[in-house]
Amino acid sequence: MNPVWLKQISAVLRLEIKKSFFARRGLWIYFLALIPVLIWGGHWMVMRYKAERMHTHAQASPGVTREKLLSIKQGMTTAEVEAILGHPASSRTVTRRNGTEFKYWTYSDGTTTRNITFRDGAVQRLNTEHAACDLQEDTVIFAGIFQFFYLRLAIFFGCMFVFMNLFRGEILDRSLHYYFLAPIRRDVLVVGKYLAGLVATTVIFCLSTIAQWTIFVLHFDPINRDAYLQQNNGFSHLLSYVGVTALACLGYGSVFLAAGILIRNPLITAATVLIWESINGILPAALRQISVIYYLKSLCPVEIPMQQGVPPPVALLAVNVDNAPPIVAVLGLLALSAAVVFISTRRIKRMEINYSTDN
Repeated sequence: MNPVWLKQISAVLRLEIKKSFFARRGLWIYFLALIPVLIWGGHWMVMRYKAERMHTHAQASPGVTREKLLSIKQGMTTAEVEAILGHPASSRTVTRRNGTEFKYWTYSDGTTTRNITFRDGAVQRLNTEHAACDLQEDTVIFAGIFQFFYLRLAIFFGCMFVFMNLFRGEILDRSLHYYFLAPIRRDVLVVGKYLAGLVATTVIFCLSTIAQWTIFVLHFDPINRDAYLQQNNGFSHLLSYVGVTALACLGYGSVFLAAGILIRNPLITAATVLIWESINGILPAALRQISVIYYLKSLCPVEIPMQQGVPPPVALLAVNVDNAPPIVAVLGLLALSAAVVFISTRRIKRMEINYSTDN
């Protein structure tokens, strides 16, 4: 490539990257990236509170073991339960208007809590809580939040705003003509702006992915944490999630860059692309590959199992009919993004500015 073009791309990158990071109209992008972090942070706090409460209950009921807790069955009387477990850590009694008496007793051994409901002196319902999270279940939940919310909504709309505003925002601010009057090739301008948007979105959303994963790992107890990191390839999951995040910014960024140049109405573009990405699972094989989410789902490290009774729209979003091999998914997404950016560089050469009609 011509050294002059490289210098011009670098200059455009320096000018545009501040706009991409610190645009006042785009501060909500940081909130989008922060939502999953807050979700896992809240989950961590809830589990810590539950563990502390179980520890307190265990101290109030010495001698309680897991075996004794599981030996309690429905139909037992209060006397039989108290003979096995002793005095409850916490208890309360409620008498209904019809005279029915309910008692609620809680016991814990420090890792497991059993909430026992008595009706007229007999065990009616048993509810068991565990202090430790289920490793397999939480791993699937993390994958679900990442695929359903983070990829399809947070990164999608974040990239839509950043990349569509690279040119459409300049038109609204009546400042694009300054670039067009400068001694710089328009295709070079497109590449410089695209790289600025790509750096900004990749940094924001990849840092969020790392923060989500870190909190997700730290909320486990040491045993489950070691099992996830060593036996379940936890660090490889992190690399996969970060890589998918970066590729999502690359793919969606190219699509919305082209949309900002080719199409005036961003809402119609966003709705069209969102619908196209959502129905990817029912598209023919050839059309399915002209979709960013097809390649991204193929690269996600954890597959979300679909159980019976799941609504068809949710199943449609989660299932890939035929996952592409990793190397094919990466190269396919790179090729798709390169083709879209190339089209943008061709189209920008014929672009004319008329602020009165483009607003």
